[in-house]
Amino acid sequence: MCELLGMSANVPTDICFSFSGLLKRGGETGPHKDGWGITFYEGKGCRSFKDPQASSRSRIAQLVKNYPIKSTMVISHIRQANSGGVSLENTHPFTRQLWGQNWTYAHNGQLKNYADLSLGRMLPIGQTDSEYVFCWIIEQLYQSYNHPPANMHLVFQKIASYAHTLRQLGVFNMLLTNGEYMMCYCTTHLYWITRSAPFGPAQLIDADMKVDFQKETTNEDVVTLIATQPLTSNEKWHKMQSGEFCVFHLGQRIL
Repeated sequence: MCELLGMSANVPTDICFSFSGLLKRGGETGPHKDGWGITFYEGKGCRSFKDPQASSRSRIAQLVKNYPIKSTMVISHIRQANSGGVSLENTHPFTRQLWGQNWTYAHNGQLKNYADLSLGRMLPIGQTDSEYVFCWIIEQLYQSYNHPPANMHLVFQKIASYAHTLRQLGVFNMLLTNGEYMMCYCTTHLYWITRSAPFGPAQLIDADMKVDFQKETTNEDVVTLIATQPLTSNEKWHKMQSGEFCVFHLGQRIL
């Protein structure tokens, strides 16, 4: 299986600390050696870095780790291939345009009979089950709305109904964002933590790294992280239940 990492914050924040822990799991402390990717949002734009090599050995990953890009929304993924070969086009996250927004998605798990889902104008570039069902989700939204919806809460509830359908095909743990909202859906393993004042220290599980967030933040900062498994050893992470979904906006859980 793969591992996911997402961040939603109310101020531009760098994810270098958590990303450093995730990288170790990509072929060093974990088996996810078949590629990695990360997407940062900056206003309406987003920038992505991907590499089909193991993140623990990737020079591109080291560049990202050492270059503190600040963003309010981030999705990252390390891959253990099961559907589709090890290649750049099969490396998550995947991005598509909908309603004038960049929608980015990453998936953990394996699905069966997904090709029975009919696609329209949205087609996958690679060969993974993950990208195929992402195209299906975007196509369903495109067919459901004649114009950009005003109530995004209802949109994400609709996406949750799509996720319930996909859950019947296998393991479907997902992160999805339009740059403003972050949605996560759990089938097996997904955890989240919200950091806000009073901030304290955090110790990574996979690397000998510790940071005191009190020195790096203000009292107004709110940052939520979502991960397949907790990344720190001295903080309380909330475990999601099977079939549960959450939506975060500016670091706060709203659904």
